[in-house]
This record gives sequence, structure tokens and C-alpha cells, in this order.
Amino acid sequence: VTSAPGADGTVTRGLVVGYDTRFMAEQFAQAVAEVIAAHDIKVYLVDRPTPTPVISFAILDKKAHGAVNLTSSHNPPIWGGFKVRADYAGAIAPDGLKQIEALIPPPDAERIKRIHFKDAEAKGLVEIFDPKPAFLKQLDKLVNIEPLRKAGLTIAIDSMWGAGMGWFKDLLAGGTTRVVEIHDHRNPAFPEMNNPEPIPPNVN
Repeated sequence: VTSAPGADGTVTRGLVVGYDTRFMAEQFAQAVAEVIAAHDIKVYLVDRPTPTPVISFAILDKKAHGAVNLTSSHNPPIWGGFKVRADYAGAIAPDGLKQIEALIPPPDAERIKRIHFKDAEAKGLVEIFDPKPAFLKQLDKLVNIEPLRKAGLTIAIDSMWGAGMGWFKDLLAGGTTRVVEIHDHRNPAFPEMNNPEPIPPNVN
């Protein structure tokens, strides 16, 4: 299984930790980083709410063992999510998820092993990084975006208060194409919609 840790059961190449624009998502991410780092596992923590594909690519870019992505996708605003990715940047197979679930301590367990975030940073166990440059560079390798940048188009983007806000503007910057973005700031209540996803009635 390519997502497996080292032969002795250790995670030797670290884990990426990402999060979305949900309420207190960055605090949730820091708490996850503190637990991971307390087990001497390097954490690559994104510096902002980040789209899931970018977090997946960061696994490959950092050559990490996988990722924890704190997102509840299209679910209602009151939800939080905890998702895991394998070292090949895809979802972990069901058997792998069962192994993870089997390690979840019971509610009455003793205090979870944890290190203070600043201490983890000082020890080099947590590295905060900007995932955007590497992802945009990879996109430029895969897609010829320059014609779009120079096309002189006016493109409307509804970011729906999500982690994708600002990405199209950066991607298409530098030419004559203009990007007009709405709902491009953080609002964990996701107003005007029941669930934050681009389907009716949200896109009517």
C-alpha cells in the first residue's frame, strides 16, 4: 500500500495539514498540528484557507506521507470535517481508514499527547508554508494559461465564501483578462445558501 508509513510503523516524511474557511478552522488545524508534532512527525501547515486540490498537490510537492484536510466540503455551515489523504494525493482506501479509526481513543481516554504550537515551531516540527506558488507553477506546466490571460475577457467568479477565493484572480493576472469576484471574503455562515456548493438554488 503506497500510503503506508515506514517499515517500523513511523511516518518519516511528514504530513500536510490544510483547512477551509469554516468557523475556527485554523485553530482546529493548529490543534491537529500539535498532536501530530507531539509524536515527532513533521507538519507542513498551510498559511491560509486552501482548496482541497492544492492540499493534495502539496503532498506530492513536499514528498509527504499524506495530509489531514479540515474541511466539510458542501455540508452545512455548522459542520466541521476531518479528511485524510494518502501519499499519492488521493483518498485513503477503506482498509486504511479502518486502521485510522481503530486508533481513535475513547471519550474517557487520558489527555491526548500534544505539544504547544510555538514549541513545535521552535523545534522545527511545524513549518508554515504558502502552497500557492508551487501549485500555480504546476498548473502552468499542465495548461497553457497565457492565451486566457491575454484574451481580454471579463470573467465573473462566485467564490461562495470558500477556500477558492482569490485563486482565479492570481491565476489569470498579468494580462488583459479581467476577473470580477463576488463573495470573495471569509464568512463562515455562508449566507444566502443552505449548503456552500455550486448547485441550484445557489446558482440560479
